[in-house]
This record gives sequence, C-alpha cells and structure tokens, in this order.
Amino acid sequence: MILALGLVIAGLVLLLIGGELLVRGAVGLAEKAGVSALVIGLVIVGFGTSMPELVTSVEAAMAGAPAIAWGNIVGSNIANSLLILGTAALVAPMAITTANRWRDPGVALGASAVLLLLAATGHGNILTGVVLLACLIGYIAWCYCEERLAAPDMVHNAPYDRGQALELTDTKLHEHGDGWAKPVMYTLVGLAVLTGGGRLLVIGAIDLARVAGLTETLIGLTIVAIGTSLPELVTSVIAARKGEVDVAFGNVVGSNIYNLLLVGGATMLLAPGAIPADLLPLNIGLVLASALAILLLAFLRGVKRLPAFSLLAAYAAYLLFLILNA
Repeated sequence: MILALGLVIAGLVLLLIGGELLVRGAVGLAEKAGVSALVIGLVIVGFGTSMPELVTSVEAAMAGAPAIAWGNIVGSNIANSLLILGTAALVAPMAITTANRWRDPGVALGASAVLLLLAATGHGNILTGVVLLACLIGYIAWCYCEERLAAPDMVHNAPYDRGQALELTDTKLHEHGDGWAKPVMYTLVGLAVLTGGGRLLVIGAIDLARVAGLTETLIGLTIVAIGTSLPELVTSVIAARKGEVDVAFGNVVGSNIYNLLLVGGATMLLAPGAIPADLLPLNIGLVLASALAILLLAFLRGVKRLPAFSLLAAYAAYLLFLILNA
C-alpha cells in the first residue's frame, strides 16, 4: 500500500514538473521560430497544459487499464466543472455579461454529449479517435480566425483564456535567453519527465486498486483525476484572485474541451476500445449535467457565491457517494 501510494505521489509530482518544463520549452522554441503569440497561446499552451491528463490516459490505456484512462478524463472534467470552478468563484464571484457567453460552454456541452453517446453505444475505434481530434483542430482553427479579427475590447475564447491563465501564473514562461539550447533542453527533459511520471502514476494506481481492493475506475475518477487537474486549479484560482474572472471561467471550459477532444481522441486513437461501461450512468451523466450547468450559469450572467457553494457541495456529495459505494 505504501509503495503504491508513493508511486502515485511521485508520478503526480513528475507530471506537474514535466508539464511545466515542456510548456516553457515549447513556448521558447515557438518564439525562436517566429511563431505568432496567438498561435502560441491557442495551440502550444493549450496542448502543453493538457499533457498531464494526456500522458496519464494514454499510458493507462496502453497498459491495459482503460478504466483508469477514461476515469481520468471523466473525473478531470467533473473536478474542473464542480471543484475548480466552484473554488475560483468563491475567491472572486464571476460576472459573465458578453453576448457570446454561450459559445464555448456550448462546445463543451456538445463534446460531453458525444462522450455519452460513445459510452452508451460501446463504440470506440481508431476512426473515432481521429474524428475527435479533427473536431478539436477545427475548433482551434475557428478560435484562431476569431481572435485574429477580434476587436481590442472583445471577450476572448476559451483556448485563448487558457493561455492567459498560464501567463498570469508562470512569470518565467518567456525567459529563454538568446539561444536555442535552453528551450530545447526544457522540451526534451519535460517530455522525459512527463513520460516517466505518467508511467509511475499508472503503475501506482493499478497497484493501489489491487492492494486496497478498489476498482481502477474509482482510482481514475478520484486520485488520478484530481492530481492531473491541479494545474487548472492553480491557474484558475490565481486568475480569479487577480480579478481576471473571464480568464478563470474560460480556463475551466477550455480544459473540459481539451480533455474530451484531445485526451479522449488521443486515447481512442492509440488504444482503441469501448469506454468502460461502469462509467455510466452516474459519472458520464454528471459530466453532461455539469456542462449543462455551466452553460446555464453563463446564460444567467455569472457564477456568484451561492452557485459556487452549490458546485462544491455537489462535488463533495459525488466523492462521498463514490467512497460509500466503493
């Protein structure tokens, strides 16, 4: 038990460190290559900040533990929508007043509905993974075109907000010096640490489930999902504390979209197979319900403290239910 917990904790720490190094290195390489700041924010930062979830889910699926892989994806979205959004809104109540406030939550709701459909039908193959990734590429292309034409006072889309949230958190994101050596080193070391961390986390999670007599699904939904979602928690809370409530809200919604389309698509592509049936109806149903709740909160023009408490209470009740029925 102690060894398994140690592997899980070590894996999570390495994932966080590796993810940060990789993003810094990738941003540095992109800046050296003359890539525009908009592409860096929309693509490189967005993909890089999803790497802990991506590496963990792919490692788990390829290790023959799809319950951990998809539990991580589903659990991360539930944690984003209930735990992280609720915490950030408690720090600073969110006022969402723009006319297009439904746009990105609507995309997240659509992706959640696709996840439910795939799980309910048991459909999963390489083509499904390709389609999910293609949907993400199309969405990012749409966001890129929108941002290029954006007026200075426009409220930005969720992928842009993910980049801004990281900018507020990592003050050394653009400190790379004059040469290529530092960003190349950051990138290579980050990839190696991420891979090692994901492997340790998956091995530890599988052992922990076996030793503690818990299901791999439960471990994926809780320990793994919360652990890989820690960067979003930090960036969203810091953004809220600095008064950037739109950025905090967009960071949560953007993370949900990337989890479903990027992490889910890559997992399905590299380790095709049906989404575990024991994630239905509660867990994937809650992903859809929480996505709908976020859309409704956007229509209601904000997340005040009472809805924030409700989100946190719902997450606590969900965890309690999982533990009591383990």
